[in-house]
Amino acid sequence: MLERLESIERDFLDLEASMATPEILGDQNKLREASRKYKQMTPLVECIRKYRSAKGNADAARELIDDASGAERDALQAELSAANAAIDALEEELKVLLLPPDPNAGKNIIVEIRGAEGGEEANLFAGDLFDMYKAFAAKNRWVVEVLSLDLSPKGGINQVVMMIKGETAWTRMRFEGGPHRVQRVPETESQGRIHTSSATVMVIPEAEEVELHIDENDLQIDVYRASGPGGQGVNTTDSAVRITHKPSGVVVAMQDERSQLQNRLRAMQVLRSRLLQRQEEEIQARASAERRAQVGTGGRGEKIRTYNFKDSRVTDHRIGFTLHQLHDVLAGNLDPVIDALTLEFQTEQLADSGQK
Repeated sequence: MLERLESIERDFLDLEASMATPEILGDQNKLREASRKYKQMTPLVECIRKYRSAKGNADAARELIDDASGAERDALQAELSAANAAIDALEEELKVLLLPPDPNAGKNIIVEIRGAEGGEEANLFAGDLFDMYKAFAAKNRWVVEVLSLDLSPKGGINQVVMMIKGETAWTRMRFEGGPHRVQRVPETESQGRIHTSSATVMVIPEAEEVELHIDENDLQIDVYRASGPGGQGVNTTDSAVRITHKPSGVVVAMQDERSQLQNRLRAMQVLRSRLLQRQEEEIQARASAERRAQVGTGGRGEKIRTYNFKDSRVTDHRIGFTLHQLHDVLAGNLDPVIDALTLEFQTEQLADSGQK
């Protein structure tokens, strides 16, 4: 194991040195990739160095303890016990850090939220999820950029597409995709009955232009007049853009910006990320199964998580995790749920890799 750790640290030092060379500094794509890899490796290398230091402390104490006596021996024994405890803890940390890195770690993400089953109550719940993720982003100091927003008649959300920019956005948000179910008395209910409604969430990593080439000949680009609320010029010119990727049938429409060019750039950004996700799924022989697993049909019977207002309960059905802090979660305090999901995921990875 020590040889493997030494090899990783050598690779890290080589990478660090390469980032100062003209070859890397002169190529933005290479520099971006090297910087991302450097950030991914840094926690592992820091843990390796702590592990080596703890091993050194244990070895030194062990060498001196046989010739010591009295208070000195007691002090060395305490030092040895502390070093061994640190070694055990660091070995557990290393097991997780040595798992294969997520290729999407460090990327910005695109989040789509739609009202699904339940009529206007589903749209209102989609609005609640939108507010929840914005609050969670603010808590993590991520930047939220709304790419497209389609409001429903009573103030809910038919669909919203947003970009979340942050170093840990993908790592913390990747498990949020899927049907979310709410059980509560809707604002639209006059007799106080509890309804069950749902909204769907999709989380995909942002695709960089160098990762995926899109042939312009494969695109059908339509422009039209934007509808709904907007500032001067938004609804009076053909500024809205709809892009259809003909080979895949993926369609993206944007109309929130004033200019046709801005809407086209945003639509291409979302289209590229959707196509890259699809390509990765096909490579992994899952095709569209993962996409359906995230979004499903949006039916009330399908769900990854339930938000029950009567019991102030949030339940994540994938891991059987329940938290009676619903209003805290909706206010953006998602860490307990995400931490539980992350721990379960890492446990499965460790099991698959044969580590205990």
